[in-house]
Amino acid sequence: MNEYIFRGIIGSLLGIFIFYGLSLLTKKNNNNKKKNASSIQIQNEFNKSSIVVDNGDIHSTDIDVIVVGAGVAGAALAYTLGKDGRRVRVIERDLEEPDRIVGELLQPGGYLKLIELGLEDCVEEIDAQRVLGYALFKDGKNTKLAYPLEKFHSDVAGRSFHNGRFIQRMREKAASLPNVRLEQGTVTSLLEEDGVVKGVLYKTNGEEQTAYAPLTIVCDGCFSNLRRSLCSPKVDVPSCFVGLVLENCQLPYPNHGHVVLGDPSPILFYPISSTEIRCLVDVPGQKVPSISNGEMANYLKTVVAPQIPHELYDSFLAAIEKGSIRTMPNRSMPAAPHPTPGALLMGDAFNMRHPLTGGGMTVALSDIVVLQNLIKPLRNLNDASALCKYLESFYTLRKPVASTINTLAGALYKVFCASSDQARKEMRQACFDYLSLGGVCSSGPVALLSGLNPRPLSLVCHFFAVAVYGVGRLLLPFPSPKRLWIGAKLISGASGIIFPIIRAEGVRQMFFPATVPAYYRAPPVN
Repeated sequence: MNEYIFRGIIGSLLGIFIFYGLSLLTKKNNNNKKKNASSIQIQNEFNKSSIVVDNGDIHSTDIDVIVVGAGVAGAALAYTLGKDGRRVRVIERDLEEPDRIVGELLQPGGYLKLIELGLEDCVEEIDAQRVLGYALFKDGKNTKLAYPLEKFHSDVAGRSFHNGRFIQRMREKAASLPNVRLEQGTVTSLLEEDGVVKGVLYKTNGEEQTAYAPLTIVCDGCFSNLRRSLCSPKVDVPSCFVGLVLENCQLPYPNHGHVVLGDPSPILFYPISSTEIRCLVDVPGQKVPSISNGEMANYLKTVVAPQIPHELYDSFLAAIEKGSIRTMPNRSMPAAPHPTPGALLMGDAFNMRHPLTGGGMTVALSDIVVLQNLIKPLRNLNDASALCKYLESFYTLRKPVASTINTLAGALYKVFCASSDQARKEMRQACFDYLSLGGVCSSGPVALLSGLNPRPLSLVCHFFAVAVYGVGRLLLPFPSPKRLWIGAKLISGASGIIFPIIRAEGVRQMFFPATVPAYYRAPPVN
């Protein structure tokens, strides 16, 4: 009996141990299954984050930003984002060296932005020329206006160069980064899904391809075919530039841009290499004399040539005879963005001003600095809606620099153009005389022009100081009813020039950016 009891106890204990062992084994197997399932889930999540399925096609999205266009804005932006660790893909229509007659003068303010972006070496080894200021010519008189560079390093100045050489240097620098890829192709459309831009459709070697990224930045220039879905473009073409290259001659003031207040509109000269001087003749309106039938050559010889400095006369005629005459429409377009998740506009595709003051590259480079500072804290760009809302602050933060240069370019062009109206004539003469006074009367406006002092209020003060100075000239020594009337028209005309430009730029964003809610947008939490 005792033996049976003993065996029962031993059997029970063995059963308990076996049951416990089987339980542990089952639990371990279940844990392994859960672990494997978890690993599979993590891998699936990783796979989901690295591919996008669209109409059955699988597209790699190992790109952070797509940049459309590799001009000044696109190439500089690609390098800047790449330097910050972003994976950038640049799609440019033509990677050969561009050949343009504008975009050849970089103001000192733009050069400072170039330094800030680490691109200052791009003006080296391209025979770029230092520019130290301007010289104005009117009715046989002239005055020299120096950039106020006393507070800056000796290397800081304007730069003038062949546009294509400068762009190629920036493209090379961008392509030198391992995480930046440049590809030749023509972007035909943006790929959208539920109102969010997912990437681009482009053609390369005759084949249609797609590229996907969390953010697409469109920098495809003044002739952009993509901006209509991202902004409300109101393009104005007030005039055209006729471009010539003068060879083996010296400017009256070396290392200065020269502006002739001609009739009907300004004529520009500036060096683009050690042996070449660019001449840009402004022709008002959208229609220019025909080059093919000789009308243009005749216009330049009979209307323009008699007005230019005598030091350049022979070289100007020689350039006409050489026949390398080119034209370019001068476009202006205020920034009117439609904030769109997944996409952003920059450069001339986004905002243009008359190229008289050479401020376009300064605005573009300044915009890139603003965007870099906004994007740099973000770990990733995948939340398109949150990123779009955050980047609305870009449109406000860029305003002080952009609106000052845009407004000055538009206003100065209208003042510098000849007119049959007596009040406009007085305003033009007053502007020349005001700048000739020296001191703050020249350094203030030139600081605005050069991008060294981007303050809209300072611009308005100097503009109306010119108008008041013009009225004072009319009323001294003795006022007359006719002079009083012209003075009143002068003030009215000045208001009619500058206020519409300010209205288009946005009064609140231009003068009171801190009152705009987007000014205080915080980075989205990743």
